Amino acid sequence: MKSKPASHSGNRTSLAARIGAGAWIAATVQFLVVQLIVESAWRTPYSWASYNISDLGNVHCQTWDVSRPRYVCSPLHYAMNTSFVVHGVLLLAGMLLAGACWGRSRLSASARILFLINTGGWVLVGLVPADIGEDLHVLGALLIMVLGNIGLVCSGFAPRGSLFGGLRPVTFSIAAAGVVSAWMFFGQYDPGIGLGVLERGAAFALDAWALFMALVILRAGRSGSAGG
Repeated sequence: MKSKPASHSGNRTSLAARIGAGAWIAATVQFLVVQLIVESAWRTPYSWASYNISDLGNVHCQTWDVSRPRYVCSPLHYAMNTSFVVHGVLLLAGMLLAGACWGRSRLSASARILFLINTGGWVLVGLVPADIGEDLHVLGALLIMVLGNIGLVCSGFAPRGSLFGGLRPVTFSIAAAGVVSAWMFFGQYDPGIGLGVLERGAAFALDAWALFMALVILRAGRSGSAGG
């Protein structure tokens, strides 16, 4: 009699995690597609190596950034800023629904809190474009690229019995790439690949991890259904 409620609870958790995985996949796919669409509307060439992601969301056409002057004019900036906000909301939904996959520990809880703050950063950069409120926009970027990657490091210590804990090498590898990219980007250490590439490495590390883990969750869900 006691095993039935436990089984029912496990099925509910599995369904929630799979819905969360779908939210993560939707977040990353829409974000990539919108970037490609927005950059295609530029009349001047847009380069992932030379330009920041935020340049796609700048409202005004002007030469921008004292440290790296570049002409920015993004006709579809409203689409990019909307995508930033949607991205953060979908990542948050996925985190809340798939929270059990981290397992229970202090570092797992810390990872989820930092993940939550990261999603807030995406919403902030979407609501406040860089050329409208630079200070708040930079704060959002810090939440994404610094705290988000620290959250990835914490996720690497998820209990081994949890779904994410069984994939520690993957998590640590992606986290290392994100942390190094963030350090090099904010320190302006360009090894020749472009600061735009480094920014994307720092910002997209958590997205790459979420996409990978989403596929793992869906695969585990199918295996569980087959086993049932």
